[in-house]
Amino acid sequence: MSTPMFPLAVTSEMLFLDLPYLDRVRRIKDLGFQVEMWDWTVKDLDAVAAIGATWSTMTGYIHGDLYDAEGGRELVRTAKLAVEAAKKLDCPRLVVHGAELDGSRNGLPFRPQAVTSGRMWLDAYKTLGELADLGEANGVVFCLENLNLHTDHPGVPFGRAEDTMTLVGTLDRPGVRMMLDLYHAQIGEGNLVELVRKAGALIGEIQVADVPGRMEPGTGEVNWPAVAAALEGIGYTGVVGLESFASGDDELALERFRAAFSRA
Repeated sequence: MSTPMFPLAVTSEMLFLDLPYLDRVRRIKDLGFQVEMWDWTVKDLDAVAAIGATWSTMTGYIHGDLYDAEGGRELVRTAKLAVEAAKKLDCPRLVVHGAELDGSRNGLPFRPQAVTSGRMWLDAYKTLGELADLGEANGVVFCLENLNLHTDHPGVPFGRAEDTMTLVGTLDRPGVRMMLDLYHAQIGEGNLVELVRKAGALIGEIQVADVPGRMEPGTGEVNWPAVAAALEGIGYTGVVGLESFASGDDELALERFRAAFSRA
C-alpha cells in the first residue's frame, strides 16, 4: 500500500456534491483526509465541529481587499471574525486573496483592477502586516493565495505566485505565508518545480488540481511526481490540498490524488 509523502486535505465544496454538507465532511474524514472549507458563514460550525474532522484551511475573511486602505480595513475587520470561526474547528490556516471574490463558480472580483499600482503594493503590505499581527496573536496563519488571471480570476491584483511570493517574502512574518496553488500557477506561470524551489519556506500550504479542467491529478498535463519530489527536496512537510472537481467517480478521484503524492 502506498504511503502519502505529505498530509493530504480535500476541499469540501468540490467533491461529493450529491451529499448534504455534513455528510460530505464525514465522507472526506472517513476516507482519511483533512478537510478544507470555503464560505464558513453559511455553515453550522457547531455541527461541523462535532464531526471531529481535522481541518486544514478555511476562508480568512468575508469582505475587503488588499489593494486600498478602505478595503484593507474591511478585510482585517472580517478576518477577526474568521479567526473566531477557525477556533471552533481548530483550523490553523486562513486563506486570503488580493481582492474580494463574488460567489460565482470562478470567483470573480467585485472590483476588478486592470493595473496594480505602487500605491496598491504599499497598501497590501500594510494590510498583510496587520493580518500577521492578528494571526500571531491567535495562533493561526493567514495564507495569501495566488490566482490565475487568464481563465478564472481576471482583474485580481497580486494574482501571480511571483506577486504573492514578493509580498510574503518582503513581509517575512510567521503569521502570513503563501497558499501556493499549483493549478493557478500552471495556468498563469508554469515552471512549477522551479516555483516550488523559489517559494521554499514561504509556503504555508500547497493546493493542487490538474490543467486543463481543474480535475484531480493525472487528468491533465502536470508532472505530479516531479512536483512531489520538488516539495520533498525543499523539506516541505505541510499539507497538500486537493482543490479540484472529480473527472468521474469522487472516490476514484481521491485515490488518484493520494497516489500522486505517495511513495509506492
